Amino acid sequence: MRPTLNVELLDQADRERWEAAKRDPVTVLQIGEGNFLRGFADWMIHECRKQGLFAGSVAVTQPRLSGRPKIEALAAQDGLYTLVTRGLVEGVATERAEIVGVFAQAFDPYADWAAFETLAASPSLRFVLSNTTEAGLAYREEPVPSGGPIPSFPGKIAYLLHLRYRAFGGAADKGIVLLPCELLERNGDALRDAVLRHAADWGLDDGFRTWVLRHNRFLNSLVDRIVTGHPGEAQAEAWSDEWGYADGLVDTAEPYHLWAIEAEPEMDRELPFVQAGLNVHWVDDLTPFQQRKVRILNGAHTLMTPLGLLYDIAHVGELIAHPELGPFVRDAVREEIVPALPYAADEMNAYAASVFERFANPYIRHRLADIAMNSLSKFKTRLLPTLAHYASSGAALPDRLVRGFAALLRLYRVERDGDAFIGTSLTGTRYAIRDDERLLGRIADRWQAAGDTGEPLHATVRRLLADEALWGEDLSAWPALADRIAEHLAEWEEA
Repeated sequence: MRPTLNVELLDQADRERWEAAKRDPVTVLQIGEGNFLRGFADWMIHECRKQGLFAGSVAVTQPRLSGRPKIEALAAQDGLYTLVTRGLVEGVATERAEIVGVFAQAFDPYADWAAFETLAASPSLRFVLSNTTEAGLAYREEPVPSGGPIPSFPGKIAYLLHLRYRAFGGAADKGIVLLPCELLERNGDALRDAVLRHAADWGLDDGFRTWVLRHNRFLNSLVDRIVTGHPGEAQAEAWSDEWGYADGLVDTAEPYHLWAIEAEPEMDRELPFVQAGLNVHWVDDLTPFQQRKVRILNGAHTLMTPLGLLYDIAHVGELIAHPELGPFVRDAVREEIVPALPYAADEMNAYAASVFERFANPYIRHRLADIAMNSLSKFKTRLLPTLAHYASSGAALPDRLVRGFAALLRLYRVERDGDAFIGTSLTGTRYAIRDDERLLGRIADRWQAAGDTGEPLHATVRRLLADEALWGEDLSAWPALADRIAEHLAEWEEA
């Protein structure tokens, strides 16, 4: 039986860093105990501390009551966990394990609300990190706080800021920097707006609202790293044998990481990520980072998914290694998506190359069936703008993206089966489609009507493209789109 990871098992260097973290003031409150922040932001803080660039420590708590077991596990392991980074770096498989120890506190706010209130009034607190999911940032009405835990994340932050405002008399230098990592565009703005709505609901004075806006910062940011979490019991057991200890909180992540934050470069003096050599960017505008990620990385996912599922391919890595579909996706990105972006082609192609390497990571089993969820809305935001670029300029629509569009319509050739919508692959394998039920019903009814009436395929495609409820606009008038999609569909039917 291996001992569980704790401070007594650390080597001298790790122990000294852990002891320093315990001594240093808590400058970061982290609301989010999950795998992502531990494999992303906490690892970055760890790297800064290793290089002697950051002298603060982290207090971690959970946003929801259900997170208590992980907080308790962190406390039991003295705030320590092992992060294994593994994947391809310039085509070479790498794997590195490191013990991360940046937590000075791990507490459950639902059992120890006083600890939360104490941190709110702590002079050393400077940053709040969060990852509570997109839904976690949403405003929801809550009663005026009465001394107990507040369920929602924005409500917690509104309460924390008001406590701080009162504790320091609205001092300008006691504002904090909030860094939400939720995958929501303009995430900082969303958190700020929710906080201000709570302030209005609770009847907090105008002075507090002014202090929030003038002396606190809600930074919009974009995060990008695949953090795969616990590796499974078999791998965890093998690593336990190798390391000589058990770690119930072992986390795994890919080597690639990117954090783009909308703030002036001088912020790196306080959060020295760039100084530590990390792939962090302080920028005036997140748009280029967001657009390249949505169009290239997410766009490639949305392009490959229908094709992969129709050909009974289960995972991203399997598809990118496929002798025909792998080059198809790569060429579509390089020759059709990148030229439609208003940025330097060399920079975009370099980013695309890093994306392809990530897709090929042998340690990540990313299921196409999971990516396929809500493909209609994903297609609208990820691939349709690229097609619209060509359509609006009068250029011919690029063939690979048109073929991908055809694959999406073929994937969504579904029938109702009770509460489910079921389709069949090109080899007859049945699959379920998960998407907006109303939109799925429209598509299923259209395919059903076409079958009942013997409607020509190109006419059915034209009706589907004309449905503004699906695409946000009528696509049937785009030159040759319907006919070209119908040709691809007919080719698959005849194969």
